Amino acid sequence: MSIKVGMGIGRIHLELRRQGVMLNHKTVQRLMGQLGLKSTVRPKRYSSYKGEVGTVAPNVLERDFEATKPDEKWVTDVTEFKVKQQKVYLSPIVDLFTQEVVAYKVAKNVRLPLVTDMLTDAVATLDENAKPIVHSDQGWQYRHKKYQKKLSESGLTQSMSRKGNCLDNAVAENFFALLKTEMYHNQYFEDADDLIAHIDEYIEYYNTKRIKVKLKGLTPIEYRNQALKAA
Repeated sequence: MSIKVGMGIGRIHLELRRQGVMLNHKTVQRLMGQLGLKSTVRPKRYSSYKGEVGTVAPNVLERDFEATKPDEKWVTDVTEFKVKQQKVYLSPIVDLFTQEVVAYKVAKNVRLPLVTDMLTDAVATLDENAKPIVHSDQGWQYRHKKYQKKLSESGLTQSMSRKGNCLDNAVAENFFALLKTEMYHNQYFEDADDLIAHIDEYIEYYNTKRIKVKLKGLTPIEYRNQALKAA
């Protein structure tokens, strides 16, 4: 049974149903209490804002995190990990309709290719007519002319959070908090390379095996495939 430490009541309830165990929410809550199980506290965020350099895009998304189809709205951000005096950085793009990590890059530095290479990989997944809004914070990478040129050349609309307002990019923040809660915090890693391998493994699990209450008990990939079949 695919129940992991830190899962909340809703996801455990759905996972049990997928396995043929029919219990109501209150029973699941009571059993979790008896077993001492609870969801894990989520961590603070990392900020890539480094001053007023480059062009700031308008907040096109305006906290409208609902999408009607895949590749309509994307959100992105950068987060930092630390392991044995080393740092690791993750840059993903998350689709707001499927919650899928469309593309990502992991590196031991936070230089521009972490974001621009990730964007190139994400654009390569798009159908010819798909032109999503791409929302981020005002991090220096997203204000860089190379990143903005790639968006423009691909016909994508750039959107940015208001300065210092993390709620404008809440979905990206929630993904990082989830990943760190389930895979990173209170875990042992030999070194940065070991951590990177675990990040790769987690994102594969997240996309293909981790069911979500918001997606009606499906994984992000299952939800995408369902939507494409219905289109």
